[in-house]
Amino acid sequence: MDNILQSIIKKIKIGGIGIIPTDTIYGIVANALDPVVVEKVYDLKHRNTTKRFIVLIGSFADLHLFNIELKENTKKILNKLWPGPFSIDLPVSDKKFKYLTRDSDSLAFRFPKSKKLLEILKETGPIIAPSANPEGDNPVVNLSEAKKYFPNLDFYINGGILKNNPSTVVSIVGDKVKIWRQGKGVVPPEFL
Repeated sequence: MDNILQSIIKKIKIGGIGIIPTDTIYGIVANALDPVVVEKVYDLKHRNTTKRFIVLIGSFADLHLFNIELKENTKKILNKLWPGPFSIDLPVSDKKFKYLTRDSDSLAFRFPKSKKLLEILKETGPIIAPSANPEGDNPVVNLSEAKKYFPNLDFYINGGILKNNPSTVVSIVGDKVKIWRQGKGVVPPEFL
């Protein structure tokens, strides 16, 4: 692992906020298990405080940190969609995560495919990664656009031009997938 990644991992672990390319678009990332830093990201993005952030995880085991127990049908679907550009809404009943679930009893998780992003996640644990733009604006396509919106963060990683769609957001109902937002990922027909 290179020194830049090691430096970013350290910064995330101590509450740093930065912009990195995800497997879809540029995101503002921070430690998902730190309620104070999560609120800072809401402020930075001028985000509606009732809207939830998507949480990126580096393995299925990270779901245990949120006290999530997966049913067999859910595991089967997750094994087909992850790792990949799918953010999957899963039930989170533990009240200590209200700072993430907001007024809901669920949270969307994504297990990305990007090797570099997975290297970071394996060391930091779960991170939030909303798009690197103020709420209501279009997602940025390069790092210089992101820096114009957010000039004084703790770190930045340049991933070139990213003109992807954001992740596809889905929930699992029985053995089917309900699409909430169509994005980069295409749900296999057998789950529709």
